[in-house]
Amino acid sequence: MEAEVDKLELMFQKADSDLDCILYRLEYEIKNNHPDSAGAKNPVTLLKELSAIKSRYQTLHTRFKPIAVEQKKTKDHICVTLNKTMTMIQELRKLIELELLPLTEEEETAEKQLKAHMPDL
Repeated sequence: MEAEVDKLELMFQKADSDLDCILYRLEYEIKNNHPDSAGAKNPVTLLKELSAIKSRYQTLHTRFKPIAVEQKKTKDHICVTLNKTMTMIQELRKLIELELLPLTEEEETAEKQLKAHMPDL
């Protein structure tokens, strides 16, 4: 999960950098070409809209960070609780000398999926 958070963080950083690059290029093109096309949208208005989009993006990024942190905490808590539960079940089975039956195909599939999503188990 931490790797996913890091990937998203990198994506946000790249998007922010890309927006800066686009803004710089637009400013450069406008200054050098001065398009006076009738009916075309004002380039300055486009730049302001781009700045507004960047601002909204930064707000989204700010809101995302605490959610990602909480998501990781929740996942870690679930892993710890599940590990404790599995250990307790194994200890109880040993105490009552319960014979363990092999896992069914469905149980094996569920175990593989769980381990794939939660490698800490």
